[in-house]
Amino acid sequence: MPKNPQQAQAEQDAAVKDNLGKIKNKILVMSGKGGVGKTSTSVNLSIALANKGFNVGIIDVDLHGPDVPRMLGLEGMPEVNQNKKLDPMSYSKNLKAISIESFTPNKDDAIIWRGPLKFSAIRQFIGDVDWGNLDFLVIDSPPGTGDEPLTVAQTITDARAVIVTTPQEVALADVRKSINFCKTVNMEIFGLIENMSGFACPHCDEMIELFGSGGGEKTAVQMGIHFLGSTPFDPRMVACGDSGSCYQDLHSTSAVTQAFGSVADKLAELA
Repeated sequence: MPKNPQQAQAEQDAAVKDNLGKIKNKILVMSGKGGVGKTSTSVNLSIALANKGFNVGIIDVDLHGPDVPRMLGLEGMPEVNQNKKLDPMSYSKNLKAISIESFTPNKDDAIIWRGPLKFSAIRQFIGDVDWGNLDFLVIDSPPGTGDEPLTVAQTITDARAVIVTTPQEVALADVRKSINFCKTVNMEIFGLIENMSGFACPHCDEMIELFGSGGGEKTAVQMGIHFLGSTPFDPRMVACGDSGSCYQDLHSTSAVTQAFGSVADKLAELA
């Protein structure tokens, strides 16, 4: 006999609660606007945490523009295990991921969903996936303060936000909206990351401020939140993201890798 809607909802509520109880830290990665490198930050922060020995999961809730599997080089679909739950895609021993892109046969198909479908998908990514015990769950959300971050805030009441910005004022103005979103929904803020903060000339090593610098730290101080650090721009990051190669493995001594390692240390310290 099929389950009635109330029974199905109660079972999913229980599954969500059970899974979240096994996860120590839940991080919602947000940005006030697109184009600031939020997903690459989510992916590389997850890799940096995993490389330090933490068990990490990453949920891609950017449902209309899911890029996490491509950046991690993950192919195929998650499989159902003996517990009738989905096994997340495995990137490494310490890092696994789930994304709507893994369930779409044609990766270029548009996801045309309204709020209720998004709400249901995000809850399934939490409750119907066998995450096991995690030190960190990183949730990559779309830009802005719409359905997806609101669903995360309502479903994972102890989630904390990491907000990504670039140094220029137009990005910082939108970041302040994200900070105020967190305050409105009573979500604690882990801190702010300034991405694309300077570019080292490959010929002379002079640091060029493509988008300015220091605006993220200044905004964090003004808004009373932690400044987690800045990550410089590196064209090799773009190439690695497009090819699904691990930038931090290929360029282990780079300024970007060191910056993400430093941010991961600060998150572990604040956790």
